[in-house]
Amino acid sequence: MNAEKLLNKYAVGERNFSNVQIGEINLANQDLSRADFRHADLRKANLKGAKLIGANFREAVLIGANLAETNLTLANLIGANLTDANLQSSRLTEAGMRSVNLARANLSQANLRETILNEANFDTANLREANLHEASLSRARMVGVDLTGAILENANLSSTLLNGAILKDATLVGVLLNSSMMEGADLRDVDLSRAKLSGCNLVNANLSGANLRSANLSWSSLRGANLTGATLYRAKLHWSNLSGANLTEAVLINAKLDYANLRNTNLAGAILPDGLTYD
Repeated sequence: MNAEKLLNKYAVGERNFSNVQIGEINLANQDLSRADFRHADLRKANLKGAKLIGANFREAVLIGANLAETNLTLANLIGANLTDANLQSSRLTEAGMRSVNLARANLSQANLRETILNEANFDTANLREANLHEASLSRARMVGVDLTGAILENANLSSTLLNGAILKDATLVGVLLNSSMMEGADLRDVDLSRAKLSGCNLVNANLSGANLRSANLSWSSLRGANLTGATLYRAKLHWSNLSGANLTEAVLINAKLDYANLRNTNLAGAILPDGLTYD
């Protein structure tokens, strides 16, 4: 089926295009809202700027497709394959994207506010400056993902795999990261105030300059982590492992460190819970 035939069918009220094989089709800037593309093959299709509100792409193949600046509000993308797809500046608010494959996809500046992304695969995807406010990413795989400058305020990333992720300058206020794996993650200058990070693996993570004010890091492993100049005012660090961590000039006023492991921790110039500076 070519683009002209598909658009003619849509114009007369046809909405069911499930299982069609239309790879490399050009549907740029078209309105195909509520169309049903379940199990369709749209690999390398050009859908740039298309209006796809409420469209159904469940388990569709969109490998390498161009979906830049596309409106996919409330779309169903559960189980879809979007490997290497371009979704730059796309609108995906409140879309269903559970178990979607977005490996190596470009989602820079995309709007994913309140989107369901549980168990999604984002390995090495580009999410720079993306809006993930209150998005659900529980148990997602995000190894090596670039979230520089992204908004993740109040998002759910519990039990998410974020090893080697880049989160520099990201906003993570109130984010839920309990039991997440963030070994070697780049969290420089990140705002994690009031974040829930209990049980996290932050081994060798870079948290220099991070704002962890009132964050909960109890039972987390911060072994070898860089917390130089970090703000940990009123942070909870009960039973946390800070062995070999660098807390040079960190602010720990009123922080809770009961049963924390501070073996070989560098506290030079740090302001301790009692307000005194470590000498």
